[in-house]
Order: sequence, then structure tokens, then C-alpha cells
Amino acid sequence: MPTILVPDDHGVEVLAGVPAVTALRYTAGEVPAGGDTAEVLVVPFGPVEPLIAMTTRLPRLRLVQTLHAGTESWRGRLPPGVLLSNARGAHGAATAEWALAGLLAVYRGLPGFIADQAAGQWRWRTTDSLQGKRILILGAGDLGTCLRQLVAPFGTTVTMVARRRRSGVHHLSDLADLLPCHDVVVVMLPHSEATHHLVDKDFLARMPDGAVLVNAARGPLVDTDALVAELRRQRIRAVLDVTDPEPLPAGHPLWTAPGVLITPHVGGSVHDYRLRAWRVVAGQIAQFARGDVPDNLVRASPPIVP
Repeated sequence: MPTILVPDDHGVEVLAGVPAVTALRYTAGEVPAGGDTAEVLVVPFGPVEPLIAMTTRLPRLRLVQTLHAGTESWRGRLPPGVLLSNARGAHGAATAEWALAGLLAVYRGLPGFIADQAAGQWRWRTTDSLQGKRILILGAGDLGTCLRQLVAPFGTTVTMVARRRRSGVHHLSDLADLLPCHDVVVVMLPHSEATHHLVDKDFLARMPDGAVLVNAARGPLVDTDALVAELRRQRIRAVLDVTDPEPLPAGHPLWTAPGVLITPHVGGSVHDYRLRAWRVVAGQIAQFARGDVPDNLVRASPPIVP
């Protein structure tokens, strides 16, 4: 019966329903009594250094399971033979909902109306619409698929792009031709050496006038200086849930750039996010306990550039 180290009481409760496992709670990266026999370490979103150090003190560790989808902080940093699995499928719907909300806010001019309300001003004006827009989604996984479903009722035309070409999905190498043909570009790719600063000066220059960039992935996929320069020209707009640096410090030029809507990495932060994540994680651990390979196993990939 494998021992599973979990970061909260909710995890202990949920895993009580998984046959043939024992859940043991740990705190702040410390190995609890009896925890040195653990085969699985479940890790939350947040600082990873104490947890990475903790893995070296678990001689029987075979799997690190995250409660979130992003794993760039973990790849290439685990002891030999330790697998890595994520919570893909837990937060895709909520993050896609955030992207849709951001697009509706930008196209319908909601930030301006909110400012008018705060100033006590009644200013009538027409706005743009999401109806019929051409949307380029970078990432054909859980997030991208959920967003495609959400924007379909608006009569949009959606093009999917991923790191691997397949039926109905373009490859990243097609971006140069695709960018000028789309009104919206939504970034939903993992951060890796191949995607670091994918959205650079040349990428942004290929977007048509008035286009909207949405980043629901990780800040370093976008060259922040290049984005600020383009926003200041007021040629494109942006909706950002992630930034580089993050958190975005006070006084950073991105705060005051025209045409940008910024939220503090809350795309998946809905009231039942923890329940959704643990539901996925419980399924992954049940597979592991049966001797199966978890569906969300993260395959080997190049290390992240600093």
C-alpha cells in the first residue's frame, strides 16, 4: 500500500476514497514521521525549492504529482527515476472562461465604462464585438480545446496551433503565415526552451492592426519589452493573466501601457478549483496504485532557459 504525501487536509480526505493508498499530510516541505517511505509526493502551486529539496529525502519516491497543469519549475530537477504528472483537465474550463471574459471586456469596452462609472459620467458610445472574430489559439490541449468550445457560439473562426502537427492543428512553424489573418491570438502553451519569448517583436509585428493578444499561459512566453513597445504605439491590445516579471512590480511600464487589461494570475482561481484539482489527482494516484502509468505523465522535454 503506497504512502502518498499530501499538502493539505482536503487531500487526505479525498484520497481516503482511493483504494490501496495511505495519505499522509506534510507541511512546508518537511518530511513527516513515517513519510520517508512515501512513493508519491503531491505538490501545490507555489514556491518549489523546499519541495525539490524534500524529494532528495524520500528514498522510495517514484512520482511527483502536481495540483496544477504547469510543470516548468519541476522538469529536469527531480531525482533519477522519479516521474512527474500534472493536473491537466482540472483548470482548463475556468482558464478558458477567463480568456473569454477578457475578450468580451476588451471588445465591449468594459474597462472604459467602469472608469466612467467611477467618475460618475454617463458617456454613450458604440463598441466592437466578439461576433465573427478570427481567433488563433496557441495550444491544443485542455485549455485550448475548452476555449474553442466557449467561443463557438459567437460565430468565431478558430485556428488551433500546437508544438505537434496533427489533423486540424497547425504547427508553430506556420505562425508567420497565420498571424496576419487573425483578430485574436490566445497563448495557452507550456513554457519551455522552445516557447520562451515565442511572442517577440517579429511575432507582434505580424499581428494585424487592432488585434488582441491574450496570455493565459506563462509570462516568459511573451517578450515584455516588445509588448510594451507595441502597446504604446496603440496598434494592438492585450489581455494578460500572467506577466514577466511576475508578480508585476509597482511602477512597471506594463501597468500604464494603453490598451492592456491585467489580472494577477487568477485564470483558474475559482471557488471550487481545489476540488477540481484533487478530483484529477485522485484519478492519477489510483492509476499509479494499480501499477498503471498516469494519464497526465509529463514526458521528457528540454530544460527551461533561465
